Amino acid sequence: MKKVAIIMGSDSDFPIVKSAVSELKTYGVPFECMVMSAHRTPELASKFATEAKENGFGVIICAAGMAAHLAGVVAGHTTLPVIGIPIKSTFEGLDALLATVQMPSGIPVATVAVNGAKNAALLAIQMLALSDDGLAQKLEQAKQDMIDGVMSKNEKLQQALNEL
Repeated sequence: MKKVAIIMGSDSDFPIVKSAVSELKTYGVPFECMVMSAHRTPELASKFATEAKENGFGVIICAAGMAAHLAGVVAGHTTLPVIGIPIKSTFEGLDALLATVQMPSGIPVATVAVNGAKNAALLAIQMLALSDDGLAQKLEQAKQDMIDGVMSKNEKLQQALNEL
């Protein structure tokens, strides 16, 4: 199975990113988590992105706040899918969201919600599941579990309404 890279612009992003780590662990997806900066370590970020495919990665998740150029820099140096997590720091995260999502043609970055690390991990898992039937089955089961959970809550609500 291909690995997922999780790159944070700063270690201060980890409290948000840890939900992506947890989700990848839940699905048994191998990953590496590291700190790199588009601005403070641009050579390191571009070298990592350039070599990511040959190093066994299938998807790269980038989390950054404020100027949030990390996902774009990484996407500019690889053909692997890149998922951006805008991190809330200033302006309620709108600055990071716009910096992550507004990419030029030819340099796509899939972008999740501000602080949406869990969905970034799930999107990475879905991408890997395109060529991994076992992973696809785990995702299908998770969807069914969500459906069952909602149906159970609805049944309880209907019972409560009938008792009024």
